[in-house]
Amino acid sequence: MNAFADIWDAVRKIPAGKVATYGQIARMTGRPRGARLVGWAMASCPAGSDVPCHRVVDRSGGTKKAFDDYMPDGQRFLLEAEGVVFRPDGTVDMDRCLWRPE
Repeated sequence: MNAFADIWDAVRKIPAGKVATYGQIARMTGRPRGARLVGWAMASCPAGSDVPCHRVVDRSGGTKKAFDDYMPDGQRFLLEAEGVVFRPDGTVDMDRCLWRPE
């Protein structure tokens, strides 16, 4: 399997209402210093795929402006629709919403 396919498979495991960080996904796929690679994989995800790219946020719970190309605050909109809670500063409440796989 190639790196992007491994990353997409890991992201598919993030349940609705939870988020994971780029670094977390990198570690899960055996690439502990590969957060940037995860970002590239999210940006390269084919349109209409079943990969929930919107569930991947930065380590502080920040969303990415790349989703704004489709709608303003697009990533936040998708996450809130799944029940993800945001803090007043506009970042995901990581204490409540970070995915912790068993």
